[in-house]
Amino acid sequence: MTEVVLPPVETTRRFRFDWVLGVLFRPRRTLAQIMTQTTGVWLLPLLILTLTALLQVAAAGPVKQAAAVSGQTVPPMFEYYTPEQQAQMLQALEATSGPVFIYVFPALVSVSAIWIGWLAVSGLMHLILTLLGGRGDTGSALNLVAWASLPLAIRDLVRAGSLVFGKRLIENPGLSGFAPTGDSDLALFLIALLGLVDIYVIWQGILLVIGARSGNGISIAKALSAVLITLLLVLLFQALVGFGIAKLSSLTIIRPFF
Repeated sequence: MTEVVLPPVETTRRFRFDWVLGVLFRPRRTLAQIMTQTTGVWLLPLLILTLTALLQVAAAGPVKQAAAVSGQTVPPMFEYYTPEQQAQMLQALEATSGPVFIYVFPALVSVSAIWIGWLAVSGLMHLILTLLGGRGDTGSALNLVAWASLPLAIRDLVRAGSLVFGKRLIENPGLSGFAPTGDSDLALFLIALLGLVDIYVIWQGILLVIGARSGNGISIAKALSAVLITLLLVLLFQALVGFGIAKLSSLTIIRPFF
Protein backbone atom coordinates (compact mmCIF):
# COMPACT_ATOMS: atom_id res chain seq x y z
CA MET A 1 0.00 0.00 0.00
CA THR A 2 1.12 3.52 -0.77
CA GLU A 3 0.74 6.02 2.02
CA VAL A 4 -0.58 9.42 1.04
CA VAL A 5 1.10 12.19 2.95
CA LEU A 6 -1.16 15.21 3.30
CA PRO A 7 0.43 18.64 3.43
CA PRO A 8 0.22 20.31 6.82
CA VAL A 9 -2.72 22.65 7.24
CA GLU A 10 -1.59 26.18 7.89
CA THR A 11 -3.55 27.73 10.72
CA THR A 12 -3.60 31.31 11.79
CA ARG A 13 -2.47 31.98 15.32
CA ARG A 14 -5.22 33.41 17.48
CA PHE A 15 -2.97 36.12 18.90
CA ARG A 16 -0.97 37.84 16.18
CA PHE A 17 1.01 40.40 18.16
CA ASP A 18 3.00 41.29 15.06
CA TRP A 19 -0.20 42.68 13.54
CA VAL A 20 -0.49 45.31 16.28
CA LEU A 21 2.41 47.44 15.08
CA GLY A 22 1.68 46.38 11.52
CA VAL A 23 -1.82 47.88 11.59
CA LEU A 24 -0.54 51.12 13.06
CA PHE A 25 2.54 51.62 10.88
CA ARG A 26 2.12 49.28 7.88
CA PRO A 27 -1.66 49.31 7.53
CA ARG A 28 -2.06 48.50 3.84
CA ARG A 29 -0.13 45.23 3.92
CA THR A 30 -1.31 44.15 7.37
CA LEU A 31 -4.99 44.90 6.82
CA ALA A 32 -4.88 43.10 3.48
CA GLN A 33 -3.61 40.04 5.35
CA ILE A 34 -6.27 40.39 8.03
CA MET A 35 -9.05 40.67 5.45
CA THR A 36 -8.06 37.32 3.93
CA GLN A 37 -8.70 35.46 7.19
CA THR A 38 -11.68 33.11 7.23
CA THR A 39 -11.78 32.85 11.01
CA GLY A 40 -12.25 35.41 13.74
CA VAL A 41 -9.01 37.18 14.64
CA TRP A 42 -10.64 40.04 16.52
CA LEU A 43 -9.99 38.96 20.12
CA LEU A 44 -6.49 40.43 20.59
CA PRO A 45 -7.31 44.04 19.59
CA LEU A 46 -10.45 44.00 21.71
CA LEU A 47 -8.48 42.77 24.72
CA ILE A 48 -5.96 45.56 24.15
CA LEU A 49 -8.75 48.14 23.95
CA THR A 50 -10.32 46.74 27.12
CA LEU A 51 -7.01 46.92 29.00
CA THR A 52 -6.23 50.49 27.93
CA ALA A 53 -9.77 51.60 28.79
CA LEU A 54 -9.38 50.16 32.29
CA LEU A 55 -6.00 51.88 32.62
CA GLN A 56 -7.62 55.20 31.80
CA VAL A 57 -10.35 54.60 34.41
CA ALA A 58 -7.70 53.72 36.98
CA ALA A 59 -5.71 56.86 36.14
CA ALA A 60 -8.80 59.07 36.36
CA GLY A 61 -9.90 57.65 39.73
CA PRO A 62 -7.52 59.55 42.05
CA VAL A 63 -8.06 62.76 40.07
CA LYS A 64 -11.85 62.45 40.40
CA GLN A 65 -11.59 61.72 44.11
CA ALA A 66 -9.37 64.75 44.67
CA ALA A 67 -11.78 66.93 42.69
CA ALA A 68 -14.72 65.62 44.69
CA VAL A 69 -13.00 66.37 48.00
CA SER A 70 -11.84 69.86 47.06
CA GLY A 71 -14.73 71.03 44.92
CA GLN A 72 -17.75 69.24 46.26
CA THR A 73 -20.64 71.70 46.32
CA VAL A 74 -24.23 71.50 47.36
CA PRO A 75 -27.04 72.36 44.92
CA PRO A 76 -28.51 75.87 44.70
CA MET A 77 -30.90 76.94 47.50
CA PHE A 78 -29.62 74.14 49.69
CA GLU A 79 -30.42 76.19 52.77
CA TYR A 80 -34.12 76.02 51.97
CA TYR A 81 -34.22 72.23 52.03
CA THR A 82 -35.66 70.48 55.04
CA PRO A 83 -33.14 68.85 57.42
CA GLU A 84 -34.13 65.45 56.08
CA GLN A 85 -33.57 66.58 52.47
CA GLN A 86 -30.23 68.13 53.37
CA ALA A 87 -29.10 64.90 55.03
CA GLN A 88 -30.17 62.86 52.00
CA MET A 89 -28.38 65.23 49.61
CA LEU A 90 -25.13 65.12 51.61
CA GLN A 91 -25.34 61.35 51.78
CA ALA A 92 -25.84 61.16 47.99
CA LEU A 93 -22.86 63.46 47.35
CA GLU A 94 -20.69 61.34 49.62
CA ALA A 95 -21.80 58.13 47.89
CA THR A 96 -20.98 59.43 44.42
CA SER A 97 -17.39 60.07 45.49
CA GLY A 98 -16.94 56.45 46.60
CA PRO A 99 -15.03 53.75 44.70
CA VAL A 100 -18.16 52.32 43.10
CA PHE A 101 -18.90 55.56 41.25
CA ILE A 102 -15.24 56.43 40.70
CA TYR A 103 -13.99 53.06 39.46
CA VAL A 104 -16.61 50.32 39.08
CA PHE A 105 -19.32 52.12 37.10
CA PRO A 106 -16.91 53.90 34.71
CA ALA A 107 -15.08 50.62 34.11
CA LEU A 108 -18.32 48.79 33.30
CA VAL A 109 -19.44 51.58 30.98
CA SER A 110 -16.10 51.73 29.18
CA VAL A 111 -15.81 47.98 28.66
CA SER A 112 -19.45 47.68 27.56
CA ALA A 113 -18.98 50.53 25.11
CA ILE A 114 -16.00 48.77 23.53
CA TRP A 115 -17.65 45.41 22.96
CA ILE A 116 -21.18 46.58 22.15
CA GLY A 117 -19.82 49.38 19.99
CA TRP A 118 -17.62 46.91 18.10
CA LEU A 119 -20.63 44.73 17.27
CA ALA A 120 -22.81 47.69 16.30
CA VAL A 121 -20.18 49.37 14.11
CA SER A 122 -19.27 46.08 12.42
CA GLY A 123 -22.88 45.26 11.61
CA LEU A 124 -23.67 48.76 10.37
CA MET A 125 -20.55 48.98 8.24
CA HIS A 126 -21.13 45.53 6.73
CA LEU A 127 -24.68 46.55 5.82
CA ILE A 128 -23.57 49.77 4.14
CA LEU A 129 -20.72 48.06 2.30
CA THR A 130 -23.11 45.39 1.03
CA LEU A 131 -25.51 48.05 -0.25
CA LEU A 132 -22.60 49.68 -2.08
CA GLY A 133 -21.60 46.43 -3.75
CA GLY A 134 -19.04 45.07 -1.30
CA ARG A 135 -18.26 41.35 -1.35
CA GLY A 136 -17.10 40.96 2.25
CA ASP A 137 -18.91 38.98 4.91
CA THR A 138 -19.81 39.69 8.52
CA GLY A 139 -16.69 37.94 9.86
CA SER A 140 -14.34 40.14 7.86
CA ALA A 141 -16.19 43.23 9.07
CA LEU A 142 -15.78 42.10 12.67
CA ASN A 143 -12.06 41.56 12.15
CA LEU A 144 -11.59 44.88 10.37
CA VAL A 145 -13.40 47.05 12.91
CA ALA A 146 -11.57 45.42 15.81
CA TRP A 147 -8.09 45.93 14.35
CA ALA A 148 -8.84 49.37 12.90
CA SER A 149 -9.84 50.55 16.39
CA LEU A 150 -6.31 50.21 17.78
CA PRO A 151 -5.68 53.99 17.49
CA LEU A 152 -8.32 54.40 20.19
CA ALA A 153 -6.10 52.33 22.50
CA ILE A 154 -3.29 54.82 21.91
CA ARG A 155 -5.74 57.61 22.79
CA ASP A 156 -6.54 55.87 26.07
CA LEU A 157 -2.84 55.62 26.90
CA VAL A 158 -2.27 59.30 26.07
CA ARG A 159 -5.21 60.35 28.23
CA ALA A 160 -4.09 58.09 31.07
CA GLY A 161 -0.63 59.66 30.96
CA SER A 162 -2.15 63.13 30.96
CA LEU A 163 -4.25 62.26 34.01
CA VAL A 164 -1.32 60.77 35.91
CA PHE A 165 1.16 63.55 35.24
CA GLY A 166 -1.25 66.47 34.86
CA LYS A 167 -3.31 65.66 37.97
CA ARG A 168 -6.47 67.13 36.45
CA LEU A 169 -9.40 65.94 34.38
CA ILE A 170 -9.53 66.52 30.63
CA GLU A 171 -12.04 69.34 30.28
CA ASN A 172 -12.22 69.83 26.49
CA PRO A 173 -11.59 66.53 24.70
CA GLY A 174 -11.37 66.38 20.93
CA LEU A 175 -12.69 69.42 19.10
CA SER A 176 -15.14 70.43 21.83
CA GLY A 177 -13.15 73.61 22.40
CA PHE A 178 -14.44 74.87 19.05
CA ALA A 179 -18.08 74.44 20.07
CA PRO A 180 -20.10 77.57 20.88
CA THR A 181 -20.39 78.41 24.54
CA GLY A 182 -23.68 78.64 26.37
CA ASP A 183 -26.36 76.47 27.93
CA SER A 184 -28.55 76.12 24.85
CA ASP A 185 -29.48 72.66 23.59
CA LEU A 186 -27.55 73.24 20.36
CA ALA A 187 -24.40 74.23 22.24
CA LEU A 188 -24.60 71.18 24.51
CA PHE A 189 -25.13 68.88 21.54
CA LEU A 190 -22.22 70.36 19.58
CA ILE A 191 -19.96 70.06 22.63
CA ALA A 192 -20.89 66.38 22.95
CA LEU A 193 -20.42 65.78 19.20
CA LEU A 194 -17.15 67.65 18.68
CA GLY A 195 -15.72 66.11 21.86
CA LEU A 196 -15.87 62.73 20.11
CA VAL A 197 -13.85 63.87 17.08
CA ASP A 198 -10.07 63.81 17.36
CA ILE A 199 -7.00 62.67 15.45
CA TYR A 200 -7.39 59.10 16.71
CA VAL A 201 -10.92 58.77 15.30
CA ILE A 202 -9.63 60.12 11.98
CA TRP A 203 -6.80 57.58 12.13
CA GLN A 204 -9.35 54.84 12.78
CA GLY A 205 -11.41 56.02 9.80
CA ILE A 206 -8.38 55.87 7.50
CA LEU A 207 -7.67 52.29 8.58
CA LEU A 208 -11.30 51.35 7.98
CA VAL A 209 -11.16 52.78 4.46
CA ILE A 210 -7.98 50.85 3.67
CA GLY A 211 -9.39 47.59 5.00
CA ALA A 212 -12.85 48.05 3.46
CA ARG A 213 -11.38 48.61 0.02
CA SER A 214 -9.02 45.67 0.33
CA GLY A 215 -11.56 43.15 1.58
CA ASN A 216 -14.64 44.14 -0.43
CA GLY A 217 -13.29 44.80 -3.91
CA ILE A 218 -14.82 48.27 -4.18
CA SER A 219 -13.50 51.63 -5.24
CA ILE A 220 -11.88 54.07 -2.86
CA ALA A 221 -14.89 56.38 -3.22
CA LYS A 222 -17.34 53.68 -2.11
CA ALA A 223 -15.09 52.59 0.77
CA LEU A 224 -14.73 56.19 1.91
CA SER A 225 -18.49 56.76 1.67
CA ALA A 226 -19.25 53.64 3.70
CA VAL A 227 -16.80 54.58 6.44
CA LEU A 228 -17.97 58.20 6.62
CA ILE A 229 -21.63 57.20 6.84
CA THR A 230 -20.87 54.60 9.51
CA LEU A 231 -18.77 56.90 11.67
CA LEU A 232 -21.19 59.80 11.27
CA LEU A 233 -24.16 57.71 12.42
CA VAL A 234 -22.20 56.28 15.35
CA LEU A 235 -20.89 59.69 16.44
CA LEU A 236 -24.36 61.24 16.20
CA PHE A 237 -25.78 58.49 18.39
CA GLN A 238 -22.99 58.90 20.95
CA ALA A 239 -23.49 62.67 20.91
CA LEU A 240 -27.21 62.26 21.57
CA VAL A 241 -26.42 60.05 24.56
CA GLY A 242 -23.90 62.60 25.86
CA PHE A 243 -26.38 65.41 25.27
CA GLY A 244 -29.05 63.56 27.25
CA ILE A 245 -26.65 62.96 30.13
CA ALA A 246 -25.65 66.64 30.13
CA LYS A 247 -29.29 67.70 30.23
CA LEU A 248 -30.09 65.36 33.10
CA SER A 249 -27.03 66.44 35.08
CA SER A 250 -28.10 70.08 34.77
CA LEU A 251 -31.45 69.46 36.44
CA THR A 252 -31.73 70.70 40.02
CA ILE A 253 -34.38 70.23 42.64
CA ILE A 254 -35.83 73.50 43.85
CA ARG A 255 -38.10 73.55 46.87
CA PRO A 256 -41.16 75.76 46.26
CA PHE A 257 -41.86 78.60 48.68
CA PHE A 258 -45.04 77.85 50.62
